[in-house]
Amino acid sequence: MGSFLSYSVAVLVSLALHLGLLAVLFVGWEPETSRVMIQPQFIEAKLVELAPKKTVAPRKPKVDVAKQKREAKKRRDKQRRDKLAAQKKAEDKKREQERIAALSEKKRLEELRLAEEQRRRDEQAAAEEAERKRIETEFAEAVAAEQAEINAQEDERVANSYRQLIQQRLSQNWSRPPSARLGMETLIRIRLVPTGRIVGVTILTSSGDTAFDRSVEQAALKVEQFVELQGMKPDLFERKFRQVDVAFSPEDLRL
Repeated sequence: MGSFLSYSVAVLVSLALHLGLLAVLFVGWEPETSRVMIQPQFIEAKLVELAPKKTVAPRKPKVDVAKQKREAKKRRDKQRRDKLAAQKKAEDKKREQERIAALSEKKRLEELRLAEEQRRRDEQAAAEEAERKRIETEFAEAVAAEQAEINAQEDERVANSYRQLIQQRLSQNWSRPPSARLGMETLIRIRLVPTGRIVGVTILTSSGDTAFDRSVEQAALKVEQFVELQGMKPDLFERKFRQVDVAFSPEDLRL
């Protein structure tokens, strides 16, 4: 810095001398006869080493502790609020899931209850239907049994009338032999067809008297056909008159 000032002063002095000389020349100043030797003033120049500038460390800003505490508190409060909000959201979601699960369970239980009620109604209806069918079946069976009894009685009445007819026709065609005695009996089986025609006679039980047995057989063969049987119901004929057993004794004929 000092070298720079010295150099500046020398420059200013040199400029002043040159300005003075120029002023003399312009105003006509005449110099003395004697020669004046003006020797230039030499300025000694020295190399000045400039000291390195000191680096000024940046000033640390003043820490506002109160502000940092407030901001830290705000962050903690925000974190706490966010945590509470997250917890509340999770709890709300859990409650919603529980509510949905409860509704689903309630719906499932309601469906089970309705299904159980329907099953009971179906069972009751099935039981009532089974009871109704049982009563109808028993009634129908009772009616059928009663009708069967009536039919059987009627068939037996009709059959007895046909038996009497057969007995009368056989009796009319039987000639008792002289050898017939009390206590004799011959049992024969007569085979018939629906037209009433006799197609076979078989002696099942002999009386022990050949003439008596032959007279019985001849009595059946003489009849040949019971035309009246043609008016008989087919089922009655098959049950009772496809073959007829007749017992002959000197006193009576028995079917």
